[in-house]
Amino acid sequence: MATQSPFSWLVDAADTLRTQLPKDFSPSFTPPAWVVSEVQQRVVLLLNHVLMQEPAARERLQRQKGRHVQVCWRDQIFQCVFTPAGLVEFIAPEAAGKAADLVLRVNEPSPFALVKTVLQGEKPAIRIEGDVQLAAEVNWLIDHVRWDPEEDVARLIGDAPAHTLVQTAKRVVDALRNFVQQQSKKAAS
Repeated sequence: MATQSPFSWLVDAADTLRTQLPKDFSPSFTPPAWVVSEVQQRVVLLLNHVLMQEPAARERLQRQKGRHVQVCWRDQIFQCVFTPAGLVEFIAPEAAGKAADLVLRVNEPSPFALVKTVLQGEKPAIRIEGDVQLAAEVNWLIDHVRWDPEEDVARLIGDAPAHTLVQTAKRVVDALRNFVQQQSKKAAS
């Protein structure tokens, strides 16, 4: 006997909303510039935190020092430069000074479709412009460098509670991923 999700009302609400919106609907909300800047700087802090735990990644990035990478999605631009220490430094697009060595343009305009793609464990479609060798290094980083949140949480609360907390979070993410995949299959049929 199949059990019904306690969140079936949420699925029904999402289906109702989806049927009422035009097929090409894409929200046009633009966050304030200061919010975008703060989020981008926090992303750089997280990237550097992860890179500090990966000596092989820092060594690869040291060879790319001074190279600029730009990531574009819709009207948002994130630009950074690799430092001599093998880390990432945020650069405001208006203060860049030179053209980016590598431009990565995320092709998916819909934030819903983008989140769905990521939750399904896939990479979004990206158009690559610029240095091929730098693109290969960035791709290697994406494929091989992973954040270990359990290690960071263990520093705060200990190994056993951190393991339990992270395993629970992974189950929640897996359940969300399965839910998205099931909804995609239902919508396709």
